[in-house]
Amino acid sequence: MTPEDPSGRVVLLTTSHRVAPGLLSWPAWQALRTADRVLCADGAHPQLPYLREAGIRVEEASPTAEDLVAACAGGHTVVVVATGEGEPTLTDGLARLAGSGRVAMPELELLPASYDLPGARLLDLIQVMDRIRAECPWSSQQTHKGLAKYGIEEAYELVEAIEDGDRDELREELGDVLLQVVFHARIAEDDPDSPFSIDDVAATIVTKLIHRHPHVFGDATATTPEEVKEHWLRTKAVEKRRESVTDGIPLHQPGLALAAKLASRVRSADLEVPLPTAEGIGYELLALAARAESEGVDPEAALRAAARAYRDAIRGVEGVGD
Repeated sequence: MTPEDPSGRVVLLTTSHRVAPGLLSWPAWQALRTADRVLCADGAHPQLPYLREAGIRVEEASPTAEDLVAACAGGHTVVVVATGEGEPTLTDGLARLAGSGRVAMPELELLPASYDLPGARLLDLIQVMDRIRAECPWSSQQTHKGLAKYGIEEAYELVEAIEDGDRDELREELGDVLLQVVFHARIAEDDPDSPFSIDDVAATIVTKLIHRHPHVFGDATATTPEEVKEHWLRTKAVEKRRESVTDGIPLHQPGLALAAKLASRVRSADLEVPLPTAEGIGYELLALAARAESEGVDPEAALRAAARAYRDAIRGVEGVGD
């Protein structure tokens, strides 16, 4: 805005509800302190107590676009502290006036006063889950046991998205898996005997990751993926105080994955354990799974790929298109 320009300036100040109120950028504080007027339509806006504590006089007002243009006449600067919706009615009105060509418009500036940190949208998910848990007749009655099957389904759908190479589907399925974590953590908050929250879940995994990565957060050294895995297994064994390398392996996982996991533990521990020699297709599958693991092949993924090829062949014989 030049000294000859009497039309003034409008600053639309936006803030993030994911950042603590009062933590504003320096340009935002400068705009607030030098403005001729500061307006806010929401008298309960979380920033207002902090602005007033800093000596900023804020008027509770909902000006129209015409009102705002008039308030800027004479070269005045008006800062509008935007509500959570971002003042769409006001901005649409200003755009309409500017497009008419009949009004001397003030300079318009959108000034973000605070920015989200990476991961900030997780706070939105937690808030949404809180409300759903409290108000949804179905969600409010769910238990860990009742949701277990959905966790398995979502995990398989995530694997399918990865194997299909579908990025949009991958993003969606990751969200569905994340929902299961947040949902279970929210249910756990209601446990009268041993409650925990999503923050407890996050704190637990952060502690585990730091402890199992001494080459990143400590003095240990690891230059290869194999050395990293050794660190992980060694610290895990100390944490769990396991008597057997088989401890902690979930026996309810798919059979091929179970067999490969057992073979992996045996190989990592440098144990000499011959495969059972009994006859039967189960033992043949066990041998194939152990062989796949030794060759760095995921037997479950390999079988799924073969099964998909078989499915395509079946559809081809049927004359069914994709």
